[in-house]
Amino acid sequence: MLSLDETKKFQRQHRIEQEKWLSATVRKHLGADALIRSMRTSFEQVGETRKGNPQISMEDALMSSYAMFSLKDPSMLAFERRRRTQEHNLKTVYKLKAIPCDTQMRTILDPLPP
Repeated sequence: MLSLDETKKFQRQHRIEQEKWLSATVRKHLGADALIRSMRTSFEQVGETRKGNPQISMEDALMSSYAMFSLKDPSMLAFERRRRTQEHNLKTVYKLKAIPCDTQMRTILDPLPP
């Protein structure tokens, strides 16, 4: 029977081995997180078109629109409902600081060229 210290040492060593194996097998540039990072980087290059100091950044508005389409919400109203009920999930997965409502999203994105 292993002592408590030996058990903790074994568990720590096992966890280290497992992390090494996972880091060698996971393709970090092919996952959803990498895609979202890539999209955010592209959206940061669009730049701010509004004057002043807007509450919702252009990147967050663009990422919110990407979230709406990638989650396959059938309408902006459906995304608005998701925004109200699952705000924390959207912020965590899509790295959003602020999520615009449907009216704000239209106001921010309509002036942009397609």
